[in-house]
Amino acid sequence: MSSTQRLRPLIAVIGSVDASREFAPPLKAVEQARDACRLLGAELARGGCDLAVFSSKTTYAEWDVIHGYAGACTADAPGRVAAFPPRHRDVDFALPQGSCVTLETVRDTSSEWEVAYYRRLLEADGVVLIGGGQSTRIAGIVALSQRIPVLPVAAFGGGAGQVWVNLDKVRNDTDDDDIALMGDNWQSDSAARLVACLLLQRTRRRQAEQEARRAARSSMRRASTGLVAAVLSLLGALALLVTAGSPGPATVHRMTVLVAAPLLASVAGALIRHTFETESGWLRAAVRGLGAGLVSVLLYCASQLLTVPALLEDLDVRRLLFFTVPLGFSAGFTFDLVFERLRMGGGSVTPGGGDPLAQGTQGSPGAPGSPP
Repeated sequence: MSSTQRLRPLIAVIGSVDASREFAPPLKAVEQARDACRLLGAELARGGCDLAVFSSKTTYAEWDVIHGYAGACTADAPGRVAAFPPRHRDVDFALPQGSCVTLETVRDTSSEWEVAYYRRLLEADGVVLIGGGQSTRIAGIVALSQRIPVLPVAAFGGGAGQVWVNLDKVRNDTDDDDIALMGDNWQSDSAARLVACLLLQRTRRRQAEQEARRAARSSMRRASTGLVAAVLSLLGALALLVTAGSPGPATVHRMTVLVAAPLLASVAGALIRHTFETESGWLRAAVRGLGAGLVSVLLYCASQLLTVPALLEDLDVRRLLFFTVPLGFSAGFTFDLVFERLRMGGGSVTPGGGDPLAQGTQGSPGAPGSPP
């Protein structure tokens, strides 16, 4: 079951406070460590957490945390412990008879403890690190890289203390107060405050995930709206082209169709271009495309009037639209190129890359006597 589907958070417990072993960095305040583990277990039970453990050796922190956890569980608020040993090992925490804790053993198919260890670690909703050595430190780094809430109890040194140093650089869902709390010396109320800090990290992470999902849905809705507007604009341009009517004098209707059709196409081009971008809204993209299309189309029409002064006396709008509609679409799609050309003092951008003024000297579409 994924962490987003669980009602109770699954907290992995990792570490060791064995004074007979040498750790790098070394352990600190070992005489308090075992009692601290039991207090942390009790607070995890009161916080409504399930525990994930990997060994029942008495030299590991899991042993004391589980016993503190079991002591705080009641019939009204039972607990659950999931053990993930490799397939050739057993777990037995010697819990007292009548304990209100359900122990589930989930064996991994691998015979190597590292595989079960790190695989299950990624499924946890939080990680408690106490003392330990290299494996504890690596587990903490893996959790940090996956933004899993981490509680390194730095008061007892070891690998957990090194993870606390790394957490200060990464932060994830912690703040300055959380970092200071995890690095403070052990006190009578430390267990309750530390567990509350861990659960608060989980809440912040879930809120951030929900916010990211909402932002993604909102972005998809905006993109869909932009694409619908692009399709409608393109269909509008094509409809004007089809219904342009027969040639004749430049009336208000013919001039409106001549200008509106390529402008709609330019808006469509800009909106389609916007689907490849993520920074601006589709409305801003439409306005930029409209500006680029307006400049390009008006410059083109101006070049035709300079070449054929009598163009407006017998205006073939439909014939011109076969060129200006693609021109408007290209201008909207490449509006950045159009504005760059204008900034540098150049002409408009045409689909063929040529200068409309130069094209107009060789005959313009729609002009009397020009080739089809």
